[in-house]
Amino acid sequence: MAGQPVILVQPQSFVTVPTSAAWQTGLLSCCSDCGVCLCGTFCYFCLECKVASDMNECCLCGGSVAMRTLYRTKYGIPGSILSDFCIILWCPVCSLCQIKRDINRRKEMGIF
Repeated sequence: MAGQPVILVQPQSFVTVPTSAAWQTGLLSCCSDCGVCLCGTFCYFCLECKVASDMNECCLCGGSVAMRTLYRTKYGIPGSILSDFCIILWCPVCSLCQIKRDINRRKEMGIF
């Protein structure tokens, strides 16, 4: 048994946790991308499917609390499930438009 290496430190896997960030645009920043806001206002379900498609999810999930929470946690955006629920309950169009604007900005920056 001579010459056997002694392991002093076990290898570990590291999970990369995204650093805390913020939304690229505010909830009511419709003027920052009028096309997204018009689509959300007049064709909500089309925008919902586009957001879900961008995130590789089912078309019916685009405007859900689960989708907003998934997106927020993926990019380390502060918030809670309760805040996501309240935002979607009281302003579903603004919420969906904010997610889509954020996706578009992150695509432009190459971090989506």
